[in-house]
Amino acid sequence: MPDPKRRTLPPVPAALLAIVSVQGGATIAKRLFPVLGAAGTAGIRIGLSAVMLMLVFRPSVQALRAGRWRLVVPYGLVLAAMNLLFYLAIERIPLGLAVTLEFLGPLVLAVAGSRGALDFVWVALAASGIALIAPWNRGGVDLIGALLATLAGAGWAAYIVLGGRVSRVLPGGPAVALGLSVATIAILPFTLAGGGLTHLTPSLLAAGAVLALLSSALPFTLEMHALGAMPARTFGVLMSLEPAIAAICGLLLLRERLTGAQWVSVALVIAASAGATATARKVPVHVEC
Repeated sequence: MPDPKRRTLPPVPAALLAIVSVQGGATIAKRLFPVLGAAGTAGIRIGLSAVMLMLVFRPSVQALRAGRWRLVVPYGLVLAAMNLLFYLAIERIPLGLAVTLEFLGPLVLAVAGSRGALDFVWVALAASGIALIAPWNRGGVDLIGALLATLAGAGWAAYIVLGGRVSRVLPGGPAVALGLSVATIAILPFTLAGGGLTHLTPSLLAAGAVLALLSSALPFTLEMHALGAMPARTFGVLMSLEPAIAAICGLLLLRERLTGAQWVSVALVIAASAGATATARKVPVHVEC
């Protein structure tokens, strides 16, 4: 009899494939922006992701007590804000730089409350990297885009904290499905106000389904598999490669070329994030939905 474990994707390739899937989905999103707008694209992605995960995990909505809803609702609101802000950011600045700035949120969370000497090294590395792409520098990025990406990072940090609280009372799959359902309702007014849905066609809806699959359903499954087979610390260090993979996806799929200084910035933030994750006492898990 063949051993089914041999057909299981190893955890490290699973984690890396999850990153590629998320960033590949982001490149699809940017191609939809001219027709649907950033808010419209975010709304379709979140809505279809919610439908997919609700069908897969089938959480019992009626069985949820009020106390659990008080955790799920803020979690869903943060999911909506994080995704909307990130899409508004990549509408203005290259994908690799947006992910680099967004990573400041988990990085700050990783070193928050610590006074170790190494933590100041990671902060200095990250600050040096951000200085290289500051809007006031020659060839710097769009100020509003940079601000939106940084705010998305703050949302990511809040998502990690709230997600940890939700995970204590609900399994991961149902929790994300319910959170995305709340996020769908929260983002709907912005999606409608953007007017992009008036241009929605069957082909665009199909592209939105692919986007939802690549950006949420597939990476969530891969990340849960990887987390179940490797230490959280190792997983967090692997996730620190995300800015580099985002920059490469932007270069290959969107022809977004970064300057030498911007590539150095990406490398410095990766080093800071990986170092902070590897030395943190409690490692926040870098999972995006």
